[in-house]
Amino acid sequence: MAILPRDDYVEQVQFNLGRIYDRINAAGGNPDEVTIVAVTKEQPAEAVDAALAAGLIQLGENRADALVDRAASHAVPEACWHYLGQVQRNKVRRVAPFVSLWQSVDRAEVGAAIARHVADASVLVQVNLTDDPQRGGAAIEAVPALVRDLQHDGLRVCGLMAVGPHGGPEAARPGFTAVVAQADALGLPIRSLGMSEDLDVAIACGSTMVRVGAALFGARPQSTRPRHLN
Repeated sequence: MAILPRDDYVEQVQFNLGRIYDRINAAGGNPDEVTIVAVTKEQPAEAVDAALAAGLIQLGENRADALVDRAASHAVPEACWHYLGQVQRNKVRRVAPFVSLWQSVDRAEVGAAIARHVADASVLVQVNLTDDPQRGGAAIEAVPALVRDLQHDGLRVCGLMAVGPHGGPEAARPGFTAVVAQADALGLPIRSLGMSEDLDVAIACGSTMVRVGAALFGARPQSTRPRHLN
């Protein structure tokens, strides 16, 4: 049974959500048309309940074990879990029953592993906006071929996802613009761009989905860890 979050915590999350809506509006977006994914990575267990209490049903985790544990312990029918981390093929079978959207598919073999367990799974192709091989994602020029491969496997490719490079929000603008243009060219409706720090730039560039953790729940206890996916 889930532990109900403290009233003051729920109120703070709701207040923070209002500020996120304000940021979306200020950047030229429409909060009714932008999907907010509440990233509960390394947040306390009550963060899931607080997000649901605030009306957020799109929830994100970047580790397979955490996603399975949280989804299983918060069995809310309307909740939709997004897998944000790099997909390990040996964990696909375990996590697949709980995932509504796989946001970080960057190789055909990863898509094939997902398709073996969920034939028509909804996925996003992750685009790497840096030259850093440690960052996940396909090179933007490789995206059209990867999309075709994933569709050939029966997957529903719904859009593209990217993480902004280091260097501050403005450093992300050229890459976000390129991802939106690529999504337009491929006829893909979802552009999962922008996190707590750079969602304003992402919305201005045409993002339809933002992944927010710290801006919604506050800093994580492990906030010194590298920034990734939220």
